[in-house]
Amino acid sequence: MATEITVPVLGESVTEGSIGEWLKQPGEAVAADEPIVSLETDKVAVDVPSPIAGVMSEHRAEVGDTVEVGAVIAIIEEGASAAPAAKASTPAPAAAKAAPSADLTAAAQTLSPAVRRAVLEHGVDPSTIKGTGKDGRLTKEDVLAAAKAKSDPAPAPAPAPAASTAAPAPAGTRGEERVKMTRMRQTIAKRLKGAQEEAALLTTFNDVDMSAVIEARTKYKDLFAKKHDIRLGFMGFFAKAACLALKDVPSVNAYIEDNEIVYHDYVDISVAVSAPNGLVVPVIRDCQDKGFARIEKDIADYGKRAKEGTLTMADMTGGTFTISNGGVFGSLMSTPIINPPQSAVLGLHRIEDRAVVVNGEIVVRPMMYIALSYDHRLIDGREAVTALKIIKDAIEDPTRMLIDL
Repeated sequence: MATEITVPVLGESVTEGSIGEWLKQPGEAVAADEPIVSLETDKVAVDVPSPIAGVMSEHRAEVGDTVEVGAVIAIIEEGASAAPAAKASTPAPAAAKAAPSADLTAAAQTLSPAVRRAVLEHGVDPSTIKGTGKDGRLTKEDVLAAAKAKSDPAPAPAPAPAASTAAPAPAGTRGEERVKMTRMRQTIAKRLKGAQEEAALLTTFNDVDMSAVIEARTKYKDLFAKKHDIRLGFMGFFAKAACLALKDVPSVNAYIEDNEIVYHDYVDISVAVSAPNGLVVPVIRDCQDKGFARIEKDIADYGKRAKEGTLTMADMTGGTFTISNGGVFGSLMSTPIINPPQSAVLGLHRIEDRAVVVNGEIVVRPMMYIALSYDHRLIDGREAVTALKIIKDAIEDPTRMLIDL
């Protein structure tokens, strides 16, 4: 019996996606609940599982095609047999595959879902494979090629070509490669350009002496990790400092909708996270009510799932304020762009020892530049500077966060 596979509901207000990768090809066996296709939406990649066991009969859409929710994209024949694998160019499958080792499973965790499945299925070590994807990333094809090379006997060495048949490449040859933008990358481009065109963007800067935070982390990091099973990072301090600032300057935590200003009595902080397909901004909700440990655990969880490609639309829905940490990549200073419809974003940068004057003396302190980009249609310069100064004061004297100053 033929079963139609349709595009599932992908999230609130999301009506379409695009085919990112077919995980099952026509003729291949499919288990119930096994992912068969990866769909890309504006924010995340979603694996679509098969509702039945059977054989992939046909694809109704190609990689890159835009498909609407409810559209038929594949047919699976229930109870059919997979096509025989004995082909001249295809090695016979092994009788049984050993379960992946714990080391192999751990090594596969930073990989995309499709690549991770291929690594675990074929039992190859990803650290031994040279990636051909962007920035040297592994692709599913890289893993399949490595698995094939592992199972095939070593071929006889090819005879060396005659000198006259191998024309040397011209000196100075330069290559080009055209790669279609992913749906997520296209959406990021549109949203950021839209923010520049719609909002009146302005950025204010300050610098922060990180001595007190570094001292607190050094003093309590072991006890914190032992009690909460999570590392005490810098983001927790900045998230709590932002909560103080947004409470005192509510316009920085608001946004414009038509001819109205929408204020919030809660702080949902979007944290910019780098993922294989681009920048994503999962939301830490109700930061004003959370302690350092819960915030750090949320951040760690989002970072892990961003690398694995398992973030959901719900993870990135909403957000009233954004924190972007370019310092992890070495940035000294930047002017971050707001995340619409939000009206402000805090940019963090690298910490470096600099000479500063304290009480009339030149001393060396670990300093960080911080930046607040904001929509000047809603937030006045005085409010933006005040909010950033509150964040600076809280970081330089963390006790303020405990006594709500």
